[in-house]
Amino acid sequence: MTLKDQSKIELHLHLEGAAPPAFIRGLAAEKHEDISGIFNEGGGYAWRDFHHFLRVYEAATSVLRSPEDYRRLALAVLEESAAHGVIYSETFLSPDFCGGRDVAAWRDYLAAIEDAAAEAEAKMGITLRAIITPIRHFGPEKSRDVAICAAETAGRFVTGFGIAGDEAVCEPKDFAWAFDCAREAGLGLTAHAGEWRGPQHIRDTLAALAPSRIGHGVRAIEDLALVDELAERGTVLEVCPGSNIALGLYPDWRKHPIGQLYDRGVKVTVSTDDPPFFHTTMTREWDRLADAFDWDQGVFDTLNRTALDAAFCDRDTKEKLAKRLEPRA
Repeated sequence: MTLKDQSKIELHLHLEGAAPPAFIRGLAAEKHEDISGIFNEGGGYAWRDFHHFLRVYEAATSVLRSPEDYRRLALAVLEESAAHGVIYSETFLSPDFCGGRDVAAWRDYLAAIEDAAAEAEAKMGITLRAIITPIRHFGPEKSRDVAICAAETAGRFVTGFGIAGDEAVCEPKDFAWAFDCAREAGLGLTAHAGEWRGPQHIRDTLAALAPSRIGHGVRAIEDLALVDELAERGTVLEVCPGSNIALGLYPDWRKHPIGQLYDRGVKVTVSTDDPPFFHTTMTREWDRLADAFDWDQGVFDTLNRTALDAAFCDRDTKEKLAKRLEPRA
């Protein structure tokens, strides 16, 4: 069995960021919009650095304007994930993009995405859950409206709450109200931190927001006391190596800190982040990690178990997924 065929759990995937370029080009053509400037000659997304990536991301998202657009997007993304062995995925969704943070409009978008998820589970064997996510650089006030949208729709499909966007904007404590609201609604908590800012940003995020998971978190490696603290606390890192390398945080796979973090006992998982932007898939992530660190099947089994334990889904779903992760006879 190849790595591509093996079952995988993915916890860190931005739905719009996973949109196949051909899907976005086709949707733009249907709407008679010219967004050709965000693509390169090969048809992929064209961006220069992280801030330009954010602008291209939002330009691609601009053609997604209706619940039906998001239903089709979800199906396209899930088909691609399933083709690489993903059996369970958690995706970031933002009411900022889906209904302008209006609860009634958000419910319509969410219903369409959940409908696509049900179809994909029936036809492709992939299960999807949603992590509702304010955009950091849109500001703390808007994050409160997003948290209300999340709390009003928390349940079997909406199981988590996080925060994404430009880490340089605002401080973790500025979003404490939103996280408290989500916590009271029973949602699992994660937060992007320690990607573009250093170890102190991770410490501040843990202190202010108390998430069980950290998105990225790789710059913890610059403070080994923090690495040991993460290991002791059992904080799970949603590591996206291909994304980090594509964005220039690390020069190559062998120099990525995931190997050191794993060896020091930190609970790491592997995800693709925004796969078509970073020319990656879950298969490629596993392949490159196997090459870079000589990881064998036992390590990937551990990564899957860690991800499943940390997943924001109910016990019944975890039990069904666990059976699918068991080695085949």
